[in-house]
Amino acid sequence: METKGAGRSLAWLLATWGATRAVLLLFVFQVYVFPGPDVTSDVSVIYRGWYEVLRQGTFPLDDVTWQYPPAAALPVLSPAALPFLSYAHAFFVLAFLADAVVLALLLRPGRRPGRSLRGAWVWVAGVPLLGPTVYARYDVMVTAVAVAALLAGARHPRVMGALTAFGALLKVWPALLLVGAARRRAWWSAAVTATGLAALFSVSMPGAFAFLTFQRDRGTEVESLGALVFHVGRHFGWHGQVLLNYGSIEFVGPHVNQVSTAALALTVAAFGWLLLWRLRMTRRAPHTLAEAAFTAILLFTVTSRVISPQYLVWLIGLAAVCVSYRASRMGAPALMVVAASFLTVLEFPLGFQHVVTSDRYGVLLLVLRNGLLVAASVTAARRLWDSTVPPAPATPLPPQPAQPRQTPVSP
Repeated sequence: METKGAGRSLAWLLATWGATRAVLLLFVFQVYVFPGPDVTSDVSVIYRGWYEVLRQGTFPLDDVTWQYPPAAALPVLSPAALPFLSYAHAFFVLAFLADAVVLALLLRPGRRPGRSLRGAWVWVAGVPLLGPTVYARYDVMVTAVAVAALLAGARHPRVMGALTAFGALLKVWPALLLVGAARRRAWWSAAVTATGLAALFSVSMPGAFAFLTFQRDRGTEVESLGALVFHVGRHFGWHGQVLLNYGSIEFVGPHVNQVSTAALALTVAAFGWLLLWRLRMTRRAPHTLAEAAFTAILLFTVTSRVISPQYLVWLIGLAAVCVSYRASRMGAPALMVVAASFLTVLEFPLGFQHVVTSDRYGVLLLVLRNGLLVAASVTAARRLWDSTVPPAPATPLPPQPAQPRQTPVSP
């Protein structure tokens, strides 16, 4: 009976994945038009433009919207593997295949002792909540690499290190997967792989690390946590602008630099907390590696100057790895991330005009979405600390002086 129930659960899981992904493909292939701005234009216009430049053996140095590490050239060039399709259609198919790879990675250990299919369900249910954006950005491909790295970490630290380094050269954030890595082999493997790949890109293609300058000059994006200051401020006389700046919609005007600096200070504080946790951590379980990575990415996403909708794909993938362990305590933060994903599609693309104009509906969506991400970050950090850092020993009370015994007086 137990085997029959497990088989039925797996069948429902695969059926749900197939149905939801078919809907996503119908939207990105524009068989049906998803409401709001066209999210596929990044692929057909921006990615395609980069593709033409990268084919010439150089990075798009004249385009400040190119803000990615050198290995990002690979997913942009990847549609060339499907020459019988148009560039955009080939990209969507490859994004769909990356989605399938993540599901397969989560299913493989899901039947082992101490593991669960809950992680696969988080991935199956969470991804479509983001709408067609998930197939119109290369983040799902990076997430596939990150999930593979985390799942390899327990048994194959060198493989984890190599995949982590490759992921970091795709989009930086996978470097944080090493936060909870205990084995030096993972760190050495990551260092060697990163050095080799960076040297290869530097020699073979000019401008491999120009993205660092472009990232430095970014402002406060309208969907970020810090942007709420200006969304509310516009109702109380703040006179700034919302402009397309460095490839995203950002606030420009008085005090924007100060808010961006404050966001950077929060990121530094988050890094300091992670360092303190690493120094204090003494208890370790098989799921600690995934929980540390999930917490780290949550903290750095929330404190970032930019929270683009596709960033939620990373969080869904890492949350799925966490809850694939039965003993994981990240169930509540994972549910918060899934709920935040639904609110994300409501604000982009469905309600993006409301966000840009800072009307009450747009501000409410951002308060709820970003509030959930903050709550998930705090909850995940607290649970990670409680499960890995022993409590401080209680300070013994000083000995009390003995009280003289009084003999009762007879009446």
